[in-house]
Amino acid sequence: MLYIIGLGLNDEKDLTFNSLEAIKKCKKVYLENYTSNLFFNVQDLENFINKKIFLANRNLVEYTEEIVDEAEDNEVAFLVKGDALSATTHTDLYLRAIKRHVKVKLFHNASIITAVGDTGLSLYKFGKIASIPFNNGNVETPYDVLKENKDMHTLFLLDLNPENDNYMSISEALNYLLKVETKRKEGIISYDTFVVVCCALGSDKEIIKYGKIKDVINFKFDVYPISLIIPGKLHFMEEDMLNLFKI
Repeated sequence: MLYIIGLGLNDEKDLTFNSLEAIKKCKKVYLENYTSNLFFNVQDLENFINKKIFLANRNLVEYTEEIVDEAEDNEVAFLVKGDALSATTHTDLYLRAIKRHVKVKLFHNASIITAVGDTGLSLYKFGKIASIPFNNGNVETPYDVLKENKDMHTLFLLDLNPENDNYMSISEALNYLLKVETKRKEGIISYDTFVVVCCALGSDKEIIKYGKIKDVINFKFDVYPISLIIPGKLHFMEEDMLNLFKI
């Protein structure tokens, strides 16, 4: 049996009671440590669940069968930041386990996709989500997504590599979008476009700032991970909420 368990967005105490009950039964507990930034010490989590934790990097999860092999004959927990299936790499693990006839149970938790509600923007009005990668010289998909979303809100997830302590800054993300605009000249984004910058949403370190790109682009944010929202058409209540975070 494989349990894929969402940790939520803050610390080890965000684990649900049902998740803890499942972990107690596990012979081995893995912690995925490459798709997001953890806001707690692994030792604190070990003490909280009273189990030794094995860190799972990208290579172990995506290019080996260690976790599925272990789950064939034992109960195994795979802990992930946010929700159980927030990242496609976790869906891939789920599918590989099912193909091997290993039972899988999911335990959901808060994720960035729901935590954006902290901004006051309606979750119903978000369009397609896009990631902005580090190596984006020949990438224009995020710009296309912004264009396609039109009056919907657009959430951009900024690239990160926690293993190497490397996180995309808001200035890198905005300069990338502006660079594509300069190339394509479609009037989708400019220095006068309003944006919402979200740092460590759902955690005790959460920061939300709202303003025009020209006012935000050089603002120093030192809490990660960072996500960027470009709002679409706003309801007056959404505007009232965003004004609470205005720079």
